[in-house]
Amino acid sequence: MTPNSVAIVGAAETTNLGKLPDMGQVMLHADAALNAMKDAGLTAKDIDGVATAGHNPAELAHYLGITPTWADGTSVGGCSYMIHIRHAVAALESGLCNTVLITHGESGRSRAGALASPVFANHYDQQFELPYGVSIAPTRFTLPVMRMMKDTGLTVEQLAMVAVVQREWAAFHPRASYRDPITVDDVMNSKMIAYPFRKLMCCLVTDGGGALILTRADRAMDFPTKPVYVRGVGESLESPAISQMADMTSSRAFRTSGKLAFDSAGISHADVDHLMIYDAFAHLPIYGLEDLGFVGRGEAGPFIAEGNTRPGGKLPLNTNGGGLSYMHSGMYGMYALQESVRQMRGISPAQVDGAEISVCHGVGGMFTASGTVVMTNVA
Repeated sequence: MTPNSVAIVGAAETTNLGKLPDMGQVMLHADAALNAMKDAGLTAKDIDGVATAGHNPAELAHYLGITPTWADGTSVGGCSYMIHIRHAVAALESGLCNTVLITHGESGRSRAGALASPVFANHYDQQFELPYGVSIAPTRFTLPVMRMMKDTGLTVEQLAMVAVVQREWAAFHPRASYRDPITVDDVMNSKMIAYPFRKLMCCLVTDGGGALILTRADRAMDFPTKPVYVRGVGESLESPAISQMADMTSSRAFRTSGKLAFDSAGISHADVDHLMIYDAFAHLPIYGLEDLGFVGRGEAGPFIAEGNTRPGGKLPLNTNGGGLSYMHSGMYGMYALQESVRQMRGISPAQVDGAEISVCHGVGGMFTASGTVVMTNVA
């Protein structure tokens, strides 16, 4: 891609977040989409590209009255929306469409209108994990994090600090699910879910959605919003099952996606002012910091525990409070992207002063996929 060739000109979440039993899944998609269109000053007639995950893009287009010339239904978990951005950049640069809508909508808590069929079914799960009771996210993610604890010295207390620091960021956000401060003791005394994960180390289960609108940068000044430019992107896949990872202490998909994004953006780690790392569970920011190269192997736990990512720290991380405190309807990546956009627009309730480059990094499945987006507010 060409850095800054595409801009995000519309961004919004659903009108409400949290517990929304009166809104079905496609309605959440539509609510977010209409809010993003309003943000960009557009209507459905202006959209000719659509992308979504966990839902059929044809149903979304039909529901909104859009007849697209380009569509993307890539669905590899919560980082799908980061990957959609990469695909949308390619489509816009090549002229396949002019204005792309990317939506997320998920009734993760209420299950209103949720699809019954598994979205990410694969044979590896059925053969090598399900027979042994490894069936849901907490039981799957325990495997790599315990290996990391054994090999690198990561402690349970350092995992707890991830939740503590992100709650500090959530306190700035009126729309965050939880804003009250917590301590390491609070985390350690919360209900045990699957060792080493306590309840406060696990993501929320909520309802909501979000949407983005992208177009070519040469059109960006025609919109009422401050453009946020896509400077670099990356994506990768590893294994559909934790048990098949090459190294449980490091994600090959993370490393590949991150390098692609940094290289295409032409930036170094020192250039990054703001960072979002998908945090379905407390260990993921630790993997992200190490696999993206911000710290060395075994250093991310102490790095967070020492306060480097908290408000006032040298690397602001997950400034919306993340999936642990802000919002997590199941496929969290859209909410991380929304906060990166807010930061680049200068309108986040937890605004990082002078931020010009934000990196937004996501995971899909159990380290199955990864997508990384570098954004900037400098044309």
